[in-house]
Amino acid sequence: MAEKELKEYTADEVSKHTTQDDCWLVIGNQSNGGPKVYDVTKYLDDHPGGAEVMLDVAGQNADEFFEDIGHSKEARQELQKYLIGTFKLDEATLAKMKADAERKAQQGNQSSMLMVALIALIAIYV
Repeated sequence: MAEKELKEYTADEVSKHTTQDDCWLVIGNQSNGGPKVYDVTKYLDDHPGGAEVMLDVAGQNADEFFEDIGHSKEARQELQKYLIGTFKLDEATLAKMKADAERKAQQGNQSSMLMVALIALIAIYV
């Protein structure tokens, strides 16, 4: 059976779907097939974490949030039922994603340096 052709959605289109009655999310990254758009409106009431956590990231890229939670294989399979399209990565979106990634990397480096300094201080006093 051939896979159906998926529509491509822009960040502007996705950003218009942020309510209990119309909730879309972007989930996915380069390591798992790229960002995809999901209409999770009908799943809100069934989500084990509650509708509010999904509504907090509605209309935007929720991939980091989704991955940080550590969803199960079953949750990932359930998500596929709500797939409506792919997410168009235009120049502005790519630039924002790159800036966010750089900011995170910088924050991670600062956290690592702080941890090393903290361990060194503890070692000095012990």
